[in-house]
Amino acid sequence: VFCFSDPRTDPWPLVYSPLPATLIFTSYLFMVALGPSCMRQRQQLELRALLLTYNLAMVALSSYMFYEFLVTSVLANYSYLCQPVDYSQSELGMRMARVCWWFFFSKVIELLDTVFLILRKKQEQVTFLHVYHHGSMLFNWWSGVKYVPGGQAFFVGMLNSFVHIFMYGYYALASLGPRTHQHLWWKRYLTILQLCQFVAIAAHSSYNLFTECPFPDGFNTAVFLYILSLLALFLHFYYQTYVRGKR
Repeated sequence: VFCFSDPRTDPWPLVYSPLPATLIFTSYLFMVALGPSCMRQRQQLELRALLLTYNLAMVALSSYMFYEFLVTSVLANYSYLCQPVDYSQSELGMRMARVCWWFFFSKVIELLDTVFLILRKKQEQVTFLHVYHHGSMLFNWWSGVKYVPGGQAFFVGMLNSFVHIFMYGYYALASLGPRTHQHLWWKRYLTILQLCQFVAIAAHSSYNLFTECPFPDGFNTAVFLYILSLLALFLHFYYQTYVRGKR
């Protein structure tokens, strides 16, 4: 299961080969490296209407994906402790595989977050955490859709989609300008929600490393180690922003 691609998703757009994802990732890194210097002599762009449209669209997409992950897992009677991939052509198996692809594709779209920051000359927000998270999720979910579209992976996609509903809702409010800033007091709690998400995913993926579950240990190990790295980076961000910052 770990070595062979899923024949259902293998021919799908951006999945059939690692080349498209690699080209997108390489272009992303070039943009991060060269974008600020290209904008140095140019005026920053406001992009308020575009940002509002984009963020609301991402709220809608995240809501759709969360609904699909939740409903499909309930209808298929998925286990939250041990769920192997349904490699069949059944309606529910294909439905879960499709929403996994949409989740992967959403990670391609989310690279625009960085593009908009650079165009608005918000370079201080293009941190290592930001670039690492956006770039790595692209490859993580490419491999997920290529090899294990469903199974244990559904839990990660479902939780992340849920969190992104609130995250992009926050960004949508922020894009309206200073008059809405009084309504953004809950940014700290959004970070706490993200941290809770990482703890839940770490617990979920590590549980199966100590139990017999027909889902590849390699994927659970990779998810567990990756989530630990995000947990460390987000904890550092939380400390710098909300603890040290207040002092």
